[in-house]
Amino acid sequence: MADSLIFRREGALAWIGFNRPDSRNAMTWEMYDALEACCDRLAVDDDVQAVVLHGVGGEAFVAGTDINQFAEFSQPEDAVAYERRIDRVVGKLEALPKPTIALIEGACVGGGAALALACDFRYCTPSMKFGVPIARTLGNTLSMTNVSRMVDMIGVARTKEALMMAKLFDAEEARQVGLVNGVFAPETIVDEVTSIAAEFGRRAPLTVRASKALVGRVLEARRAAADAGDDWVTTCYMSDDFQAAVNKFLNKTPFEWTGH
Repeated sequence: MADSLIFRREGALAWIGFNRPDSRNAMTWEMYDALEACCDRLAVDDDVQAVVLHGVGGEAFVAGTDINQFAEFSQPEDAVAYERRIDRVVGKLEALPKPTIALIEGACVGGGAALALACDFRYCTPSMKFGVPIARTLGNTLSMTNVSRMVDMIGVARTKEALMMAKLFDAEEARQVGLVNGVFAPETIVDEVTSIAAEFGRRAPLTVRASKALVGRVLEARRAAADAGDDWVTTCYMSDDFQAAVNKFLNKTPFEWTGH
């Protein structure tokens, strides 16, 4: 595994840590590749009964994809290939044939939100901020599949709040709408999640696996084709607004949204 993604085993429990605390654990290509490799490895490891994903440092789960990596985007194919890559990695996490838990502290935004939504369960501390604030940061868009995940989890109205208004949900609101399964204090959340994960060792393995697979089939049947949103993916990523927003992040240059 990459140093920026930590994998460890504790008995029947696997832990995956996003380890770039200085960048709020923003995902690099290397981290996405390492996470995909973890999913492939865990999918065939019968000794693992549950998987916990978490951020290192206590201030973020994952604060999206590292924006430096967007600087070289110049062709529509770059945008589509990026979203397909995210769909593939997040899809493998979602389809992992064992329970997955997101342990969320602090920022869980952009790509981090997509990863958390792909997990079976989400537990957080009161510091959590969850959302996809790209309407005020980069001016890009999610893939069709990731929009579908959000609609499935929080409904149409709140998905529009998240994407169109760039709303960030705090821990209590997330608990109320069913986005997270529980809120724990930062000093106890690791023990609480460890205890919850251990419960799967006392459940019927085939029932757990079948239940996850069947729910996944329901969700898959309701989703539009992965390429159904490619027109908007290319429009947003190839826009002057997106290029200016990336440049602002990299070079601290001012800009205003133009809609072009």
